[in-house]
Amino acid sequence: MTTTPWTGQSVNLRNPSIATFPDRATAATRQDGDYGRLLLHIASRVSAAASIDEILNEVAEFACGAAKFESCGVLVVEGENLVPRAAQSHHAEALHRVKTQTVLDATGWTAGQATVVAVPQNAWTDPRVKIFFNNPVEDRFEGFLAVPMVSGGRLVGTINLIDRAGQAPNESAVAFIATMGVLAGAEIERLRLAGENTQLAERLEARKVVERAKGILQRNLNMSEEDAYLTLQRESRQRRKSMKEVAEAIVLSEDLKKKK
Repeated sequence: MTTTPWTGQSVNLRNPSIATFPDRATAATRQDGDYGRLLLHIASRVSAAASIDEILNEVAEFACGAAKFESCGVLVVEGENLVPRAAQSHHAEALHRVKTQTVLDATGWTAGQATVVAVPQNAWTDPRVKIFFNNPVEDRFEGFLAVPMVSGGRLVGTINLIDRAGQAPNESAVAFIATMGVLAGAEIERLRLAGENTQLAERLEARKVVERAKGILQRNLNMSEEDAYLTLQRESRQRRKSMKEVAEAIVLSEDLKKKK
C-alpha cells in the first residue's frame, strides 16, 4: 500500500477493482464465508423489489460489519447533489448534501474512471474527505473509505465509512462492499429510469388532454388555437391548478353534455 495520505486506485466503471490495503485482518474478523450469503441476500432483496431505503440501510449495516468500521453512510445522486439516504451508527449531523461535481473533481470519479478512496490516518483533516461532511468536520476520525456506486457509466451514489481507530479493512471486505455497491447502484439507476419513463408518460398524457381541451374551446367559443391555449394557461394560474387539471375539467364537462 502506498504511504501517501490520500490513496486510490483507478477502477473500471463496469467491473470495478479495489484499492490496496494492508491485510491486517485475522481469520476471525475476515468473515469471508459470510460474504456470499450477504450478497445473495442483497440480490434477493433487489429482485424482490424491496424499497430502496430498506436495501440501502442493509448495505450500510453490512458494510460496517465487513470493514469493521464504526459508521457508514450511503449517499445517492439526486440531480446535482449527493443526498444522504441511509446510515449505520452514523451521527446525523455528519452526513451532508454535497455537489456531485465537487465530489467528482476531488475524488477523480470522472466519466470513464472511478476510484475506491482510502485514507487510513488523519482522515478528518484531509480537505478531499471533508467534502462528504459538514464543514468544518467536528468529530475527529482516523480512517475513511469511500466506495463509488456506478451504473451504466455514471455515478449514482457512494458508500462512505469512517472509523476513529484508523484501521484499514482487508481487500476481501472492500471487494464485498464494492459488489454491494454494484447491486445497489443498478437498482438506483433502474428506479431513476423508471421514474423518468413515468414522468414522460404523464407528460404525454397531459399533452393529449390539453390538446383535446383546446379543441373544445376552439369549437365552442370560436377561439383560435393560440387563444384557447392562453385561456387554459390563465385558468390554470387563477385557479391554482395544473393545466392538465383544468383541461380534464373541460373535457369532463363536454362529455357530460354529450350524454344528456
